[in-house]
Amino acid sequence: MIFDKLINYLKLDKQEFIFQFNSHPNYPSALAFSDTLNFMGVKNDAYELDKEYWDELPEEFIAIVDNSFSLVKKAGNSYSVYSEKANTLNKEDLHKKSTDFVLLFEKTENAESKAAVNLKPILYIVFAIVLIYSFLSQTLYEALFNVLSLAGVYISLELFNQKFGNTSSVIGSICGDTTASQAANSCDKIIKQDKTSILGLKFADFSLIYFTGLVVLGLFLPTTAYIVKGFTFVSVLAIGYSLYIQAFVEKTFCRVCLLIISILVGQLVVSTLLFENISFGIGTLLLTAILWIIIFSAVLYVNNLLSYKETLQKSNAKNLRFKRNYELFKSQLVDNEKIEFRDNETFSLGNKDAKLHISIVSNPYCGFCKDAHKIMEDLLEKYPEQLSAQLRFNYFPEKANEKYTKLISDFTNIYHNKPEKEFLKTVEEWFETKDESKISTKSTATEGSENLNPIIEMSKDNTDAGLTFTPVFIINGHQFPDKYDREDIWFFIDELIEDEDF
Repeated sequence: MIFDKLINYLKLDKQEFIFQFNSHPNYPSALAFSDTLNFMGVKNDAYELDKEYWDELPEEFIAIVDNSFSLVKKAGNSYSVYSEKANTLNKEDLHKKSTDFVLLFEKTENAESKAAVNLKPILYIVFAIVLIYSFLSQTLYEALFNVLSLAGVYISLELFNQKFGNTSSVIGSICGDTTASQAANSCDKIIKQDKTSILGLKFADFSLIYFTGLVVLGLFLPTTAYIVKGFTFVSVLAIGYSLYIQAFVEKTFCRVCLLIISILVGQLVVSTLLFENISFGIGTLLLTAILWIIIFSAVLYVNNLLSYKETLQKSNAKNLRFKRNYELFKSQLVDNEKIEFRDNETFSLGNKDAKLHISIVSNPYCGFCKDAHKIMEDLLEKYPEQLSAQLRFNYFPEKANEKYTKLISDFTNIYHNKPEKEFLKTVEEWFETKDESKISTKSTATEGSENLNPIIEMSKDNTDAGLTFTPVFIINGHQFPDKYDREDIWFFIDELIEDEDF
């Protein structure tokens, strides 16, 4: 299922999104898509909505158009639809091609933070430096040769990235529609089905090696003119091979391949007409050989690294799809003996009448507890009415020093006298700073003014249940399974809330 335009619009990391989507136990359902968006920081709600009510929808929403999850944007009397590519549909065509599924979303800062690092600006800077040097320090035709080499590098890099699942708008615009009905213009048949393999490198990968080498050699023209001219003549073999495969084997022409061939022909013409009276040096030849070895090794290393990563991600996706199955998680959860705590509402949060209750056993001075508390805070923020929670700090006065006692007293005072959000913010600030004085400024507690007996009793209950190591998540009395990471709760929280039998 392809939804490149949608992912690009939401500024999500495509590889991360596809990995999480594929690893969802309900893949490729609408639930899997919705949960993945939530995981990537795009809050959303899904509905089955009759078309007659679609006029009431926001300006932007997600729908299933032509069996693909698509971003739909109202544009006057028409709709812009973004999925594999961008289309414009009128209201009647949109309703005809869509299901009743709609998903309303809200982007958050978290979505931006998960976006992949964009290395293209660095590439453009390098290209700019090469171009400036070429036009300032070389002849016009030598500079033209370097421009052609840079064009070859850019297109080859786009092909290289596309091989590992990254969408290229440049390649897409050159190749045109890649659907089955447009197979004659498709690059897939030539590029993706390339049977060439030398140490795992495809024919298109060698164009990246070739043009990168020419960019470096081109900077030293005319000293390297003899070497450059030799390579451009050798490229005739590659041109002939590519044309033969397209014309007689696959019987279709690849536009991007023809563009690369045009670049090669252009370099051949420039080198034939302009590189004359050139000399040959053994030193230059030796340095050229070292250059090609370095570039070949670098491309081979990156190719193998990305291939391994891709294989690993596919394997992990299958494993995680099994691991993230709710029924499996639930069976592991209820296998843990149920813990019965005595009634104690100290540090109780959320909706106390909610049927799903989560407790976290922790210690304010525990270094690992910070992330666990953050998960709890985020859960309460997202599900304030569906979730009840309790912070169960382990505190024993006979073992605690004066600072710890004062900190627990301050927490108790703030909990009883300030709004819940302020209490949670205080706990969060504590784990960020570990500064008792900052917490003390928010409290009016004095020595002995707070009743700490409920916390002491709660701590004894924790100890009686064997909960001495922190942090520990407890869901409706069952300890969170050891086979899962605490962050995995995000994959099951909706089903836990909706599970009437749990």
